[in-house]
Amino acid sequence: MGVRRLLPGIVALCLGAVLARWLARVVGVNHLLVAIALGVVVSNAVGLPDDCDPGVATHKLWLGSGIVLMGASISTATVLEVGGPVFLVVLAVTGLTLVVVELLARNVFDLTERLGTLLAAGASICGVSAVVAVAGAVRATEDQVAYAAATVLLFDAITIVVYPIVGDLLDLSGAVFGTWAGVSMFSTGPVVAVGFAYSDAAGQWATMTKLSRNALIGVVVLGYASYYARRGGDGTASVRTLWAEFPKFVLGFLALAALSSLGVFSSAQQTSIEHAYNWLFLLAFVGLGTEIRLADIKSTGLLPAVVVLLALLVGSLLSLTVLSVLF
Repeated sequence: MGVRRLLPGIVALCLGAVLARWLARVVGVNHLLVAIALGVVVSNAVGLPDDCDPGVATHKLWLGSGIVLMGASISTATVLEVGGPVFLVVLAVTGLTLVVVELLARNVFDLTERLGTLLAAGASICGVSAVVAVAGAVRATEDQVAYAAATVLLFDAITIVVYPIVGDLLDLSGAVFGTWAGVSMFSTGPVVAVGFAYSDAAGQWATMTKLSRNALIGVVVLGYASYYARRGGDGTASVRTLWAEFPKFVLGFLALAALSSLGVFSSAQQTSIEHAYNWLFLLAFVGLGTEIRLADIKSTGLLPAVVVLLALLVGSLLSLTVLSVLF
């Protein structure tokens, strides 16, 4: 019964992936960006039948599976060569973004405390996933969660378009562009999409950097839960909650990267795995496109968007400057 419920949506994702691949060859645009655009058009202009919703929602599973498989093609020697400095950049930009959003939300734009917290979590860690994780720990209201999630999705849609344009204008290398996207964009799906749309090297760096950022979600959830608990705000964060919200595909990615570094996979096997995760990403990004609802973006309030925009500009400019020197 469960498979039958998912089947219509999964078939829709598969058809969308095949169509996106064909359209990309016709128009000469990266197939992953075409997949997202196709999902946006279908969701906003045509609409999907309700029975497709459960299957389309599996796009997060396909994204996670693709990231796990991508670990088999990662060069751990390259990662270790600059991994330390890049992780310091991740920590610095993550912390700076969180602090800037909190300060602007509370002291400049007078947003409610919990809404500022959700915006800070979403902008600094991993988009809507971080918003939901922190919301549960600080007992945020449904309308605050909706506001923060809509704001994050607005910037996901904008950065998918803007980042590749900036990268081309500045003629950034794959390593610089990918790490820049991974350290400053919000959600995992858009980061992986723009990375691989730019180049294979950029896609790998974007994914690795974003995963290291995502892994900080536990620290942020615990920190906010402790803060609100001390203030009598009923903040809670159990070990079970943290494990439930932790992006477990990070562990699979690291496991396959370790096996790859030991020479477990032959060249032919790595090529097959690369084809597999490319198709998984196509499925995921068609589904991701369906989540970008133009009506929801239009309804997003101005002040939360201004707060997040200012934080994004600060983090983006700082990280790009540092990374251009580092690589």
